Amino acid sequence: RRKSWLVPTQYVLGLFMIYMSTQVDALLGDGEGRGPDVVALTVSFFLFEFLAATQDIAVDGWALTMLSRENVGYASTCNSVGQTAGYFLGNVLFLALESASFCNKYLRFQPQPQGIVTLSDFLFFWGAVFLITTTLVALLKKENKELTPTKEETKGITDTYRLLFSIIKMPAVFTFCLLILTAKVGFSAADAVTGLKLVEEGVPKEHLALLAVPMVPLQIILPLLISKYTAGPQPLNTFYKAMPFRLLLGLEFAFLVWWTPKVKHEGGFPVYYYVVVLLSYALHQITLYSMYVAVMAFNAKVSDPLIGGTYMTLLNTVSNLGGNWPSTVALWLVDPLTVKECAGAQEQTCATTVAAEV
Repeated sequence: RRKSWLVPTQYVLGLFMIYMSTQVDALLGDGEGRGPDVVALTVSFFLFEFLAATQDIAVDGWALTMLSRENVGYASTCNSVGQTAGYFLGNVLFLALESASFCNKYLRFQPQPQGIVTLSDFLFFWGAVFLITTTLVALLKKENKELTPTKEETKGITDTYRLLFSIIKMPAVFTFCLLILTAKVGFSAADAVTGLKLVEEGVPKEHLALLAVPMVPLQIILPLLISKYTAGPQPLNTFYKAMPFRLLLGLEFAFLVWWTPKVKHEGGFPVYYYVVVLLSYALHQITLYSMYVAVMAFNAKVSDPLIGGTYMTLLNTVSNLGGNWPSTVALWLVDPLTVKECAGAQEQTCATTVAAEV
């Protein structure tokens, strides 16, 4: 039954990407007076997330039934390695190939006004890849009918939500959800704002994207190394041990933002600055993946395989919310908490957006 959910969702995602490739330029605006259509973009991303979440539930449930109970902790390893590869292809590689300056400097003999790849091309290509890989899964992967549970997970949407509430009401699950929803508050500013502040101080965004390239081997190797600690009986021990180091790295990121304008010169930034940024991000990735893989392994270990898709995705959703809401709040607080000074305008305070523009 996992495949019967996964295949149609993947096909719809692929077709939706291909359709969006024809509309995305209009939605983002032309930059010449016509701005982005925020409402349409919000609806589009909501549909993307809805389809991806449905696919995620099916994949989570499939992982629990495909892997034996003693190896179910490795589901988080597969998840994190796959997400790393996806992040590299969808973010780092795309930003580099879409940047005209990067392509003209490193990949072309004749400069051109735009990059090798546009967002429209990128969406069309990955939509086609979705359709091809989904067809291969549909044709080549067979589910073992002998291992399919005889009891139905749920009978409908109402039963599913009743099941979710009954899971949440369990004391241990409720306590864990509260902890995981608040555990990442201390990292929110460092995780959400550091990169934006570095770009604001003049660090080219394509250079920051390129710094993520050497991170990719580390991000693939880390889950494999961490999994031998998280696949055991107490995966959350790794989570607890990594937390203080990640908090300390938040202070280091604050120092990095303060230091950035002091080392900037006319030609940009010196090489040693990028080395420091790279090492800072590498240490951050070690702590981040230690916590991420540990929580995913714990969620897989405690989830009942019979209702695995529902149970595990509920816990993973709470974990994701625990990282997203503090980051959103941190971004909202950036402006009111930022101290601004106006150079050459003593009467102005620059406290508001209008005053800063004046």
